[in-house]
Amino acid sequence: MNHRILTSLALGLCALPATAHDDINPASKKVAGPNGGRVLTGTTPRAEFFVTGDRRVQITFLNGHGEAVAPAGQAVVVTAGDRAAPTRLTFVASGNTLVSDGTLPAGNLVPTVVQITPAPGATTVTSKFNVNLSTCGECQHVEYACTCEGH
Repeated sequence: MNHRILTSLALGLCALPATAHDDINPASKKVAGPNGGRVLTGTTPRAEFFVTGDRRVQITFLNGHGEAVAPAGQAVVVTAGDRAAPTRLTFVASGNTLVSDGTLPAGNLVPTVVQITPAPGATTVTSKFNVNLSTCGECQHVEYACTCEGH
């Protein structure tokens, strides 16, 4: 009996379509935001996380077409760096974006937690990732915003 189950499972797995790297549905590919930053998809509207040249964090909210929309009451807090002495960044509006009041800690690999509260009293959405400021050799984006599959 177990042999039949294993054989059925094996045959079922063999029937799954094999997909080459270049044949992946474009809709499922990672995309960079309009500024070349990382798109955070857990929020509505989606938000782009971007590190400026002076290491400030810029948050840009995006419509369904990936275009910037003005912030509408969202609150953002970023906590980054060493757990023993984290840097906490708060944000102020600057045109259609929110810009941090301070800068990311030094280094090319910065552990980061982004908390976005879409509206007062709403549930906060949390994203955790390493802000890797090295450049990807394939897509030429910074690694934290790399659009290559599998990175």
